[in-house]
Amino acid sequence: MSPRSTSLANVLLQARERRAPLREDPRTTAFRLVNGGPDGVPDVTVDVFEYLHVVSLYRDFSPAEEQELLGAIEAAWAPRSVYLKRRPKEARHLANVAKEQLAPEQAALGESVESLVALENGLRFLIRPGQGLSVGLYLDMRDTRAWLAGEVRGLTVLNLFSYTCGFGVAATAGGARRVLNIDASRRVLDWGEENARLNGQPVDRYDYVAGDVFEWLGRLARKGETFDVVVTDPPSFATTRTSRFSAARDYASLAEAAARVVAPGGRLVACCNLATLAPRRFEAMVTEGVSRAGRRGGGGLDLGPSSVDFPASPEHPAALKVRVLELA
Repeated sequence: MSPRSTSLANVLLQARERRAPLREDPRTTAFRLVNGGPDGVPDVTVDVFEYLHVVSLYRDFSPAEEQELLGAIEAAWAPRSVYLKRRPKEARHLANVAKEQLAPEQAALGESVESLVALENGLRFLIRPGQGLSVGLYLDMRDTRAWLAGEVRGLTVLNLFSYTCGFGVAATAGGARRVLNIDASRRVLDWGEENARLNGQPVDRYDYVAGDVFEWLGRLARKGETFDVVVTDPPSFATTRTSRFSAARDYASLAEAAARVVAPGGRLVACCNLATLAPRRFEAMVTEGVSRAGRRGGGGLDLGPSSVDFPASPEHPAALKVRVLELA
């Protein structure tokens, strides 16, 4: 190995050591091993699921740079399986055009894996590393899912932009009376049903709804249906057959629509992972939306990613913002 590769391998070893509390927790086998600049590896993240490592690149790496990184990873961790995800800024526009280039279906190192089950706080989640840029579980939400599980016993929960229903699984495990999951994709909802079954949870197809979130929020509001907890965890950008959503532009409108279906005294859990949206601006948009819905928000609580595996710095603040409001 070159001196530079050896130095990088040492940085990777140090990042792994900082995750000791998570590596030693038998109830959690899914966490972030490298979080970019704060771990000394700019533009690179590594997520681990059991023995699987998923490496994401946030700029255009040359083939030589990719091989140097993979070589350092092999030297530092001797991983059983490594998948590579290329996420340049334009990746969201290219995803349908160059999926195999951005997210190869085969492992970059070690064995290829069709699927595996990873643990988060004792809950089981199905991971599919070759399915695209996203593999089934967003790890920065681990602490928020744990918080939710501790707050919803006997309550009703609406899980919007549910993806593979991680919040739904956590809420059901926490004793929620009912969880309604809504997402534009039937494929990820089916995946969410698999996650529920993995945890021995009953599955009612009526609680896994494929459709436009804004359309469904309007429909629920017109019917006068409300929920004790409403979780909004949208992608930064989303396009459906009938709408286009940008978190930076439209979060106030989402908060307004969601607030209309929060029961009196219930809570809105507003989440956003857009790094360029400043926390104060995000908080202001949530407050504005709640106000436009004719509701008053109090008891504000801010949640976010674990500092153990998502370290931040002034130059690299945490992208995830979670604002919890109790609505009167």
